[in-house]
Amino acid sequence: MRLARVAHSEGVSFVALEPDPSSPEEKVLAVEIDQHPFGEPTFTGRRWPMADVRLLAPILPTKIICVGKNYAEHAREMGSEPPENPVIFLKPSTSVIGPHAPIKLPPNSERVDYEGELAVVIGQPCKDVPEARATDVVRGYTIANDVTARDQQKADGQWTRAKSYDTFCPLGPWIDTTVDPSDLAIRTELDGEVKQDSRTSLLIHDVSALVSWVSRIMTLLPGDVILTGTPAGVGPMQEGQKVSVSIDGLGTLTNPVQKA
Repeated sequence: MRLARVAHSEGVSFVALEPDPSSPEEKVLAVEIDQHPFGEPTFTGRRWPMADVRLLAPILPTKIICVGKNYAEHAREMGSEPPENPVIFLKPSTSVIGPHAPIKLPPNSERVDYEGELAVVIGQPCKDVPEARATDVVRGYTIANDVTARDQQKADGQWTRAKSYDTFCPLGPWIDTTVDPSDLAIRTELDGEVKQDSRTSLLIHDVSALVSWVSRIMTLLPGDVILTGTPAGVGPMQEGQKVSVSIDGLGTLTNPVQKA
């Protein structure tokens, strides 16, 4: 099942994306979910053609937990060896934007980088989850761009300011509840040129390990998002460019880049 959050003529709704049985072109309908997309969803009966809605960030998390240096080659391009344990940090919920919303470059940063990532969406409240049960608490997976003011990250020595600007966490285009995250191609393109090209099988700490690790530190709530880390190939974005992150089975998340 693909779950999304859309704006339509009457407001904003969570929806399931389903084939339109009346369409010979295999078009997709946004079918409204009652209240929230967790557990077994119930439907209101309202539905819209995709042409009549706008995709938003598929979830508004209470917290976004990010994992640094979780691909060996990225750790090395950042000047260090891969860490033994996951290195985590937080992004604020106010950094979230959806597909096609602009990433805004802050005027006090001289270098803002893209970082394409697989994102894990938590589906139920959980704490101290055993690694063997970690996928039981996952609602699904989506795509993220962990936008980073690289100059400020280096200057500060810790990462909060560099990771936290409004628009610095594009998410989308939807949550897929059935995809197997163990070996997916992940690719980032800047104006159509491939910059990152890897597979999630190269994660140092996989999804189950990360969910278990994070849940031993903090309670996870439905809709919380874990960003699993970015592959090698990070680099700067400039005003007027467009960045796209694609993951097998999850589609493509595209955002233009503008000055704030």
